[in-house]
Amino acid sequence: MPNPSSHPLSPVTDALRRSLGPDAVRTGDADLDARSHDTWPVATVWAKLGRHPYRPDVVVLARGLSDVVETLRIAAATGTPVTAWGLGSSVTGQPLPVRGGIVLDLSGHVTEPELNETDRTVTVAAGVRGSDLEAWLNERGRSLNHFPQSLGRSTVGGWVATRATGQFSSRYGGIEQLLVGCQVVLADGNVADLGQRPRSATGPDLKQLFIGSEGTLGIVTRVTLKVYALPQHRIVEAFTMPDVESGLAAMRHISQAGLRPFLVRFYDRDEAAHAVPDMPAAGPVLFLGHEGMIDIAVAEHAAATTIVESLGGTTMGAAPVNAWLDRRFDFSTVERLLAEPGGYAETIEVANVWSRLGPMYAELKHELAPLAGEVLGHFSHVYEQGSSLYVILLGRAPDDENALSRLQEIWARAMKVVVAHDGEISHHHGGGLARQAWVEESLGTGFPVLRMLKDSLDPAQLLNPGKLGFGPRP
Repeated sequence: MPNPSSHPLSPVTDALRRSLGPDAVRTGDADLDARSHDTWPVATVWAKLGRHPYRPDVVVLARGLSDVVETLRIAAATGTPVTAWGLGSSVTGQPLPVRGGIVLDLSGHVTEPELNETDRTVTVAAGVRGSDLEAWLNERGRSLNHFPQSLGRSTVGGWVATRATGQFSSRYGGIEQLLVGCQVVLADGNVADLGQRPRSATGPDLKQLFIGSEGTLGIVTRVTLKVYALPQHRIVEAFTMPDVESGLAAMRHISQAGLRPFLVRFYDRDEAAHAVPDMPAAGPVLFLGHEGMIDIAVAEHAAATTIVESLGGTTMGAAPVNAWLDRRFDFSTVERLLAEPGGYAETIEVANVWSRLGPMYAELKHELAPLAGEVLGHFSHVYEQGSSLYVILLGRAPDDENALSRLQEIWARAMKVVVAHDGEISHHHGGGLARQAWVEESLGTGFPVLRMLKDSLDPAQLLNPGKLGFGPRP
């Protein structure tokens, strides 16, 4: 461990140690390096090249609310930046400390869940791992029905801060629908408890200000989430579709008919080969699933199937969907490729309304095709007005330097296309560093409103600087 007296933040570090205890404050290289890289592929390649462009000066291991409060009070008094950290599973560079300072690690802020069966809610500290909470609820016949692919690698506080969504969001919604209430520590160390009522007409819904704020407006320390009974019945089925246009039409008609499938995923021909490896399909593939009370699930699935078949869909049975359900948290394809010298992979999730979604998809495929060996696309997270589009790129370059350049070019081209089609530059991964250069252009005349919120809640610009369009572009 470096000599504290020679550390660039030694007065701050000394103050933190006095207030929180020496075990809560870390300045060793291993601790600092571990919080210098999340799972953004660009950051992964940086790590392979031995680079740490965004490295904290000190790590605080928070064990409770008081640790968070004290850290932010010391930071405010000394003008020290603070970046919140959960489990480091962000894939866009959200928790990387652009200006160094303090990384506030909340992964140790864990409490026993408090289940309210009458209100159907559960309350936990922000550091609780998603898979741990889901397993605890399942033992009691309950579920969050919130399944990001990072379920076992992310915290509930991170879900709120990054505006996460899950694989079953077409029925249950994203974190913005799941969140009933939250506790937030503001930049000056004051604590705000927000929500926990069914609805309020007394001003705006304040907890929504912090959903997706990436720790730039305050730090989430406790959440209260909806819970559901485990489903009585589930039906799943896969269909081949004639083309992308018919698949998108099926998704749109299902959503606009008021049907509520828990699962709607539509793979283009390129990704269908990966999604259904054991049953080669003649074209794009649609996954569809309904669950709940048996009579309702059966009726909804029958109605949705009629729509799909009217647009040329042909059943493949349940096997492809069941196989996907068994492997849906598997990251290994991307991770193995990134581990290779010169290997690169990226996942870019965007969204648009139905009328602009098809053209945006077509141009993205065209523009990105020269930059990777494979460009795969699927549509999921369906709404009455539109859908998300998830693009996966897999490639190999001569070396890691070339892989890094290729990843940067992928982001530049993808964001340019999405903005040109008036699309949403992030559906659920968030902005982070990956999208920093495009946030202001994407939000347009709404960005000054976000800026005013930032200036009011964090006038010294200390909370996770360099994100959501605040501060310099990378």
